[in-house]
Amino acid sequence: MPFETATAVSCANIALIKYWGNRDEKLRLPVNGSISMNLDGLVARTQVTFSQGFDHDSLILNTQAVSGEPLKRVTRFLNLVRDLAGFKQYANIISENNFPTDAGIASSAAAFAALSLAATRAIGLDLSEKQLSLLARRGSGSACRSIPGGFVEWKAGLDESDSYAFSFAPPDYWDLVDCIAVVEANPKLIGSTEGHRLANTSPLQVARIQDTTRRLDLCRHAILSRDFDALATIIELDSNLMHSVMMTSTPPLFYWAPATVELMKAVPLLRKEGLPVCYTVDAGPNVHVLCTSDAADLVIKRLNNFPKVNQVLYAKPGAPTRLV
Repeated sequence: MPFETATAVSCANIALIKYWGNRDEKLRLPVNGSISMNLDGLVARTQVTFSQGFDHDSLILNTQAVSGEPLKRVTRFLNLVRDLAGFKQYANIISENNFPTDAGIASSAAAFAALSLAATRAIGLDLSEKQLSLLARRGSGSACRSIPGGFVEWKAGLDESDSYAFSFAPPDYWDLVDCIAVVEANPKLIGSTEGHRLANTSPLQVARIQDTTRRLDLCRHAILSRDFDALATIIELDSNLMHSVMMTSTPPLFYWAPATVELMKAVPLLRKEGLPVCYTVDAGPNVHVLCTSDAADLVIKRLNNFPKVNQVLYAKPGAPTRLV
């Protein structure tokens, strides 16, 4: 088998209905389904080379050599790829993303989605979108949502064979944009993987899970009918529910910074002024402010007026993971 190099690009995604908590940690099977939007322009680019000349896996992330647990996590993932292909050669991975890492902007999702496609192609496999989503889930749960494009739903599924993500509306279906107010670009102290382990220690997690089907239905319908007010109501509720679980876990997780709260209080006031704008916050302090594209310039201007906003990232609905 001629080992080759392959390079893939994948978008980050923002969860509109959140994934928080696993029913099987090893397989990364979620306790509930989720809905997301890919973020055009916020990408991970990953190159994978397999060779008989390598005696171990190596990883360079954003020009820095990586070792320890992050490298072990990548090796465990590559072992899945090697098992699929029936080859045991090691790989060299060079990956970079053009947005802050481990800051609640889905850097792991983009990275493992890109790694899934690049690694399988480099080793000679040609997987379907569903198969890639199933594989990407094993590296980072939300990575399965970055494989398809546009507006995406991840079904919780019954087992490892049917817990995957698919697109239910293409990128150009609705002219939403995500204006990400970056208040802290440094990596968070507690990663999402550890947070998922703590989810079931919260007494609120059961209620959150039991209500998820209703929230999924409302969010999906809001997107398909392009109903911004309905979308705003449900995704702000869902975001607050997830963070309520985090804050009532043992030990509690507080991802919000003071600026996060200021922005969460300000966005509904902007909506009352007539701006089509709403917020959602992933596992980090940075605030995703969604709006329609015609309001984006004004929304970005208002966000930049906040003294603690370091920068505003702008993203339209993004494409599927792809080879370059």
